[in-house]
Amino acid sequence: MLEIRNIWKSYEGQPLLNGVSFRIKAGETVCLLGRSGSGKSTLLRIIAGLESAERGQILWQGQDIQDVPVHLRQFGLMFQDYALFPHRNVAENVGFGLRMQRLSKPEIDQRVAEALEKVNLTGLAKRHVTDLSGGEQQRVALARALAPQPRLLMLDEPLGALDRALREQLGDEIRRVLHASGIPAIYVTHDQEEAFAIADRLILLHEGRIEQEGEPAEIYLHPASVWVARFLGLDNLIPGEWLAGSAGLVQTPLGVLKPACKKSQGQLTLLLRPAGATLEPLGPDWNRIQGRVEDSVFRGERFRVELTCAGGLTLHFDLEEALPKGEQAELYLPPEAVLCLG
Repeated sequence: MLEIRNIWKSYEGQPLLNGVSFRIKAGETVCLLGRSGSGKSTLLRIIAGLESAERGQILWQGQDIQDVPVHLRQFGLMFQDYALFPHRNVAENVGFGLRMQRLSKPEIDQRVAEALEKVNLTGLAKRHVTDLSGGEQQRVALARALAPQPRLLMLDEPLGALDRALREQLGDEIRRVLHASGIPAIYVTHDQEEAFAIADRLILLHEGRIEQEGEPAEIYLHPASVWVARFLGLDNLIPGEWLAGSAGLVQTPLGVLKPACKKSQGQLTLLLRPAGATLEPLGPDWNRIQGRVEDSVFRGERFRVELTCAGGLTLHFDLEEALPKGEQAELYLPPEAVLCLG
């Protein structure tokens, strides 16, 4: 439905977006995920028509819409500050866009009621928005964006002003509402957990370029680069070099390891998955990791164990039991828990 082709944009003479291209299918929720300054909000504003790209195309069902005014693109927008009218009640806020479309009052009332039902605010139509909690105000903003039945919904850090517990709850509700509505959506956030909970597909932006694109599980299990791994909090990264003449073995500061990738040559970085470790080897090719236990912290169902290993490396692993602090330990990883990142 929506296709972004080779979008370029600069800010104060510095490149901000560098040839970004992707597509969004019908009913799909795509999250643009990246750190502040990665260009994700600017890209959203370009798609909305609030800013212009220097080069590239924005296509809706094959038609270039870059010259189409904002109000004629029929795209819904929702921002972090909600931009609700404090002097109006909930129904008046939700119906604002519908009044701009000059719909009849009965049709406006019906659409407002339907939008409020979708976000679980039935019965609050006459309440002033200043009397609502932050989470309820967020739902009003979402209802207002949904009421005009947009072709595409765009959300820019919509949960950024809320606390963690409320963000998790409302994130689940937003995903439910988006899937129930069938409206394709672009969701901008810098919060990884939020993106993983909401997205059908992730697009990771780094320095104005797409670093990796795919389903959340695919990206987490198979990060495409060192930057992606670090951004996702996967910091068990160690340098290595392929051993010539070996059967896919890598020399590292921890010794020789066998990763789950095809034999190559030269230098590379290995990612040791923290959840793959055990206290005993369960196969003949399992890798041994030795180190001093610096800490064991209970994290729900598992303990996060910190090891100081050869070469001054600090590694973290998730185990079913704690290890004594200050003692030497041996952990084992299967080849599939040792990934190659180039």
